[in-house]
Amino acid sequence: MKRQGWIIAGITMLALVLTALPVAAAEKTGFVDIREVMVASNAGKKAAEDFRKTYEKEKAAIVEKENELKKLREELDKQRPLLKEEVIKERDSVLQKKYRDYQLLIKDSEEELRAKDQELSKKMLPDILKLVQAIGEKEKYTMIIDMGQIPLAYYAKENDLTKRVIEEFNRTYKPKK
Repeated sequence: MKRQGWIIAGITMLALVLTALPVAAAEKTGFVDIREVMVASNAGKKAAEDFRKTYEKEKAAIVEKENELKKLREELDKQRPLLKEEVIKERDSVLQKKYRDYQLLIKDSEEELRAKDQELSKKMLPDILKLVQAIGEKEKYTMIIDMGQIPLAYYAKENDLTKRVIEEFNRTYKPKK
């Protein structure tokens, strides 16, 4: 009796596997690197240039503060033997306040750059996703996977839609003000 149960279970499993093969063969999976689309597209290159300008401006302000701190530190170190203890403490206090201001400037700068990057990404991402979805629906893809989000050990290069999405995005994207 137990043997019959195993045979029936085996036949059922074989039937399920054989009927599932044509369904699996009909699936079509595409691949796209959304981050590459954002970076390599014309809009992405312009956004990167805007980001670079902001970065350079922030970097210049930081370097200016660094130089000011360095100069104050050097002056204090040179004059230390000649100064009274209370004057040294006062100048050390001023130097520490300027150093805290410098650290806040760096933190604010990093936050501003991160926010700008996110803002630029948010502007383009919905249009890129709509474009990927349109390609998927038009060409009957079962799914399109973002290679930048999921590490893939292997994928069929002929199903990589990244270059195509970049070209289509360059052709159709109109920045929103």
